Amino acid sequence: MTQDMYTVASNPVIEGSTDSPLNVLFAGESQTKPLHRLGPKVYDFYLMHTVLEGKGHFICDGNRHELHAGHTFLIEPDKLISYESDSECPWRYRWVAFNGTHSASLIASAGFIDGLKVVFTPDKRRTHTLFRQIFETFRRGESAADIKATGYLHLLLAEYKALLHSPGNGSMRSGQAEGDQLLQQVIHYLTTQYAHPVSIADMAESLGYNRAYLSRLFKQRTGVSPVTFLLKLRIDKARHMLRERPELTIEQISASVGLQDALYFSKQFRRFHGQSPTAYRNAMLSIVD
Repeated sequence: MTQDMYTVASNPVIEGSTDSPLNVLFAGESQTKPLHRLGPKVYDFYLMHTVLEGKGHFICDGNRHELHAGHTFLIEPDKLISYESDSECPWRYRWVAFNGTHSASLIASAGFIDGLKVVFTPDKRRTHTLFRQIFETFRRGESAADIKATGYLHLLLAEYKALLHSPGNGSMRSGQAEGDQLLQQVIHYLTTQYAHPVSIADMAESLGYNRAYLSRLFKQRTGVSPVTFLLKLRIDKARHMLRERPELTIEQISASVGLQDALYFSKQFRRFHGQSPTAYRNAMLSIVD
């Protein structure tokens, strides 16, 4: 006969404020009895379970999910749910509870969107270990337990994101959606790296794409090449600095936007705006005066 077991450890240093970005509240593990049932009920925090052994079912939004070892199920705040272990092979699971202002965005980023509340992890060792590490951190009562647990939870959500966004996943997005994501990745890369020497070839390599494919897709979606987009971005940043930072020289502004050749910068600025950087700055200053 299956022996029931329940163990839980709470965060020993949590402040308890839902205004914090992310609070890991507690973690635990349970071997349930046959037909052990929780709910229908609601929680006021996120509660994520991963099934170690056995079977059971989870009911959310009127949908019943039959689960076994390797499955993870997510309970959201204020959602009416219930879950019950199997009559012959009751499940053993680990769980972690959390809240905070960034919880919803982190969950969505991991891939728990569009009603997705259940995930199966073929290689469950990593996720099971991270659940356990959160529990052990709390059990030891470490002074930095709150920070460590938050780090482990980020790693845990990263595991689900890698799984749910992998090319082989059954819920893989359409080519259109993948192209949209790649476009956003390129824009993010350029907008964060424009102040440094940026090579389109290096960017393509870092994103894991062929340069020609990346450039072609970017131009199809935006109408300009990545090189032109980057140049326009730099000129726009420089124009802002010409208005807001009068103490900086033209050479300093040029260098600040990733263009080491001030003459080239001036030439490109004139091409886009019909006047030199100095003339533009003087015109803006006269408006202010």
